[in-house]
Amino acid sequence: MRRLMLTLALAAVAFPVLAQDRSPAQRQSLVDLAYVLGESHALRQACAGAEDQFWRTRMMNLVSNEKPDAALDGRLKESFNTGFASRQTEFQSCGPASRRAELAAANHGLDISKRLAKVMIKTEREPLPTIFEMNATGEQSPR
Repeated sequence: MRRLMLTLALAAVAFPVLAQDRSPAQRQSLVDLAYVLGESHALRQACAGAEDQFWRTRMMNLVSNEKPDAALDGRLKESFNTGFASRQTEFQSCGPASRRAELAAANHGLDISKRLAKVMIKTEREPLPTIFEMNATGEQSPR
């Protein structure tokens, strides 16, 4: 389960793009992802304690990478806080039910992240730079 959550965290920032360059549907996906990050934050804290800031930090990274305008920034933060409050009220302690909810949230967030990443792969206009070139023998060598 931790591997799935790590995948979600990485996918959320794998293709950073300025939020203002995103379509309305993509912006809504970011808001949905913020909600899931809030849920995940509350569910993780139920088991790891209130000092755990893993998912809150990921949310801060998402906002930092996206550089949203003021309206989207407010929507993202409100969505995160709503997701957090929803699950914090529902799961005040760690147990099998909170673990299942944590896995469900991770799967939902992973789906959203994959959709966002898939769109970015399709719209990529320039090839990614490489730090390797092929040498005469066909092996890769650093530039």
